[in-house]
Amino acid sequence: MNIRYGAFAVIALLCPAAGWAQDYTLKFGHAATSTHLFQDGLVMFAEKVADKTDGKVKVEIFGDRQLGDDKQLLEGVQLGTIDGALVSVPTIPLTLNAPAFDALQLPFLVPSYDKMAEVLSSDVGSQFLDTLTPLGIKGLGYVEAGQRHFLSRTKQVTTVDDFKGLKTRIVPTPLHKAIWEAVGTSPIGMAFGEVFSALETGTIDAVEINLSSAYAESYYEAAKKVTLTGHYFWPGVLMMSGAKFDSLPEDVQKAIAEAAHEVIVEQYALARDQEAETARKLEEKGAIISQFSELPEMQARVQPVVDAWLTKDPLIQVFVDAVRATN
Repeated sequence: MNIRYGAFAVIALLCPAAGWAQDYTLKFGHAATSTHLFQDGLVMFAEKVADKTDGKVKVEIFGDRQLGDDKQLLEGVQLGTIDGALVSVPTIPLTLNAPAFDALQLPFLVPSYDKMAEVLSSDVGSQFLDTLTPLGIKGLGYVEAGQRHFLSRTKQVTTVDDFKGLKTRIVPTPLHKAIWEAVGTSPIGMAFGEVFSALETGTIDAVEINLSSAYAESYYEAAKKVTLTGHYFWPGVLMMSGAKFDSLPEDVQKAIAEAAHEVIVEQYALARDQEAETARKLEEKGAIISQFSELPEMQARVQPVVDAWLTKDPLIQVFVDAVRATN
């Protein structure tokens, strides 16, 4: 019996089991729910990585803030305690003092999902990602959460004057504060995880939000008045710890980088196509959705903010020029 057991043990060592096919397992986190577009983007990325590496690299996805909120994810990636993450763009200037990324949320600059994907998948998008390298982060690509609109608890906003004085939740960045003050609201910086209860209790009157988040986070239970303003997009940056990325073999690095780049156009198309469907789902939950009748006036109010931000970083002007060149 001992001889037979020893023979089987040798065979087992020489012939790895099928379950050992993954040579590397990488843990990626995001702060949204499992029904959010960020989850969809990471699933697309994970599938592409697995395909390009013949299953040798497995990307495990941890949503619902399991590995932390955006700030914690970004800091964890930078420190190397988290392999990778998908982090909302506003967190990057706020946490890393990297103002160039504000370019991706200048109001009313990019006219469509397709145009945003075109620019972000070009050399211009790569230039932004490359600025993260000295900070210990490997920038890989972009995933879109959806154009931002306006969700109100108190009244249906149809004119610019309707914004006046509304206590509106924003991500507490200088750019967002400047935009929403220019529009006429009373912006309130608040963590993403606190928004639902703030709407429910009346701490805030409104939130500027993408439809995917309004639906995934069930905001429609506390606020039902949606105005389609499409004021800016909400990209997330797909990233890895620089140290972790550099520790991988070159062929694995190449596969990961290619997968992330391919995801950009495909996921932006998904976000574009899901917009109308998500609006329909919100209406089924009792939301009232209206178009905004005074977009030119809103655009005029925020244009001085755009002009002021053009001087914050040279890459901002590069991005603006690239967008305008595609129009």
